[in-house]
Amino acid sequence: MTLDPQAKWVLDIAKEKGLPTLDELSAEDAKAAYEERAIALSFKGIDIGKSIDLKIPGPLGDIPVRIYHPLGMEAPLPVLVYYHGGGWVVGSPNTHDSLCRKIANSGPFVVVSVDYRMGPEHPFPAAVNDAYAALNWCVDHIADYDGDASRIAVGGDSAGGNLSAVVCLVAREEKTYMPKFQWLIYPGTDMRMNSRSHETFADGYFLTRSLMTYFRKHYLQNPDDKMDWRASPLLAVSLAGLPPALVQTAGFDPLQDEGKAYAERMKKEGSNAHLTHYAGMLHGFINLGGVIDQASNCIDEGVAALRKAFS
Repeated sequence: MTLDPQAKWVLDIAKEKGLPTLDELSAEDAKAAYEERAIALSFKGIDIGKSIDLKIPGPLGDIPVRIYHPLGMEAPLPVLVYYHGGGWVVGSPNTHDSLCRKIANSGPFVVVSVDYRMGPEHPFPAAVNDAYAALNWCVDHIADYDGDASRIAVGGDSAGGNLSAVVCLVAREEKTYMPKFQWLIYPGTDMRMNSRSHETFADGYFLTRSLMTYFRKHYLQNPDDKMDWRASPLLAVSLAGLPPALVQTAGFDPLQDEGKAYAERMKKEGSNAHLTHYAGMLHGFINLGGVIDQASNCIDEGVAALRKAFS
């Protein structure tokens, strides 16, 4: 297995510039640094029909969301509720703005990007509660924004993939609206961080063991939280009765084994899951579309799966 040359270039540039890793920074500085770095390497010049910033009611205050209407939109369209990555600590709709624009246009879909609360200011389970509230708000109100409330899916990368999986588990437990599909892009599913890939790729490929430990420290309130299925969906008693999923993993990513394990358990327990492995990629590549060509392939696969689920 060989690291893709474009992925290697991203690592080399960071090293040449001497950029500090996020875990070397305070949470506040890490948020600002990630914002700058993500936007610099994301897709450029993606036009959109319309984007709408608003605040929706949440369990402990308003939740900012950004709603995207694709170019040439003919209402109503199916809806993707998107949860950005960033270790439940960094990231925002701004860091994933170009990605959400591309998804909306490619669908075409209405995309709702959720600015859920994050650590350390708002530790677990604040992000879960906001993610679930945003899904249910869409069920009740997305028709007002030309979305089809009967066709809603969830998706996200990394921490956002985790939240997408957890939201579906919560919906099953609460017997509320179940998303039609879950798009899980290199999701975190097991906070114990004890898989073989966590050992193999502990250092050198952006998402290191040190950075994962940093994120976990800022997100979870106590050590026992890592055993809670709302933090570690792989530890849920059952993965039956869930909507179909596309799970995409990356080859140079400590999270790959837990993503694979989640897909395998879903299939074993009667839920439909398809696993795709991007062998030469590193964690975070879908949001590096400005410099990594495989990001577009990953998006195209996810969009095709969503179209099939919505049809």
